[in-house]
Amino acid sequence: MNENTTISISKEIRDKIKEFGSKGDSYTDILTRLYESAKQRQIHDLLMDTKKCIPIEEALERAKKKWQK
Repeated sequence: MNENTTISISKEIRDKIKEFGSKGDSYTDILTRLYESAKQRQIHDLLMDTKKCIPIEEALERAKKKWQK
């Protein structure tokens, strides 16, 4: 059984959240979709982070050098 709670937010933020809703959506519906979307984006960003990546050509060259030793 879900318990409800009250959170205090500004009217400005409430109105912005409403923009993500459709007719008949509760705030729980909207916030659940926003949460899932943010979670998927976070996973995507983590998996697609290229800061520590090297080009495939360089990786192949490194591997080739290792095997030649």
